[in-house]
Amino acid sequence: MLVHPQFDPVAIHLGSFGIHWYGLMYLLGFAAFIWLGRKRLHARNQPGWDDKFLDDLLFYGVLGVILGGRLGEVLFYNPDYYFSHPEKILAVWEGGMSFHGGFLGVLVAMAIFARSRHIGWLALMDFIAPLTPPGLAFGRIGNFINGELWGRPTDMPWGMVFPNVDGLPRHPSQLYEFALEGVLLFTVLWLYSRQPRPAGAVLGLAIAAYGCFRFLAEFTRTPDDGIFGLMTLGVSMGQWLSLPMILAGVLLMIYAHRRAA
Repeated sequence: MLVHPQFDPVAIHLGSFGIHWYGLMYLLGFAAFIWLGRKRLHARNQPGWDDKFLDDLLFYGVLGVILGGRLGEVLFYNPDYYFSHPEKILAVWEGGMSFHGGFLGVLVAMAIFARSRHIGWLALMDFIAPLTPPGLAFGRIGNFINGELWGRPTDMPWGMVFPNVDGLPRHPSQLYEFALEGVLLFTVLWLYSRQPRPAGAVLGLAIAAYGCFRFLAEFTRTPDDGIFGLMTLGVSMGQWLSLPMILAGVLLMIYAHRRAA
């Protein structure tokens, strides 16, 4: 049986101010986006898509991730808590970001960016889709460091006790999601996008694959706090939000290939 190390959520203490691990994970995710994005830009060699283009793209993406992710956490998972403690809504450094909300925020931000640059939205989303899984991976590491989003009780030998929860060995579901949503999703998308694909196909695969991986991981994860828990048919809110992603991703891939035929 393993025991969670109980990391200090603050990585660097500067008097009364602290830099949290969770915030550092986001910075690493954004740095990975820039590094991988430059590799894709050089391979693409498309006029107007340069380092300045990538910097502007990241700015819009950061706004979409933070605003959408936080609003998703507030509205999808913990509305009662945040409406009772409105001062906590802006405390993103304490954790609490919804992927599904962040995903919707990025879709809107990229639509605005594409319109401002007069480029195709699907082509833009195909470009950035393989750049996002490292950010998801770093986010799950942040969840693990914070000892949050712990798994359901298990008798597996790698079950981990989270002392801030109880004395039961639980699935380290944050690490499962790191492997699925981060490492495996990145590998699939990076390899798939190396060859020319119809506009929308890479995005469709990204949406469908993430939905599948998240749906599976949720079976080992304790349902999020708030008003939900397990819902209809014994599935979680995360699983219900993933189902339309899987359907939308598959339909988008079909549409992309049929339009290109």
